[in-house]
Amino acid sequence: MGRMRRKSDLPVKTCVACGLPFAWRKKWERDWDSVKYCSERCRRSKA
Repeated sequence: MGRMRRKSDLPVKTCVACGLPFAWRKKWERDWDSVKYCSERCRRSKA
């Protein structure tokens, strides 16, 4: 089993839509490089 990491040790990006920082999530593991939005709501309102 893998070693636990503190949330502060995870990579962080800034959301393109709202400008707020968001941290890496397990579900984004495979495509972290292409993640631009912090939530589904921001992705839908990308104007």
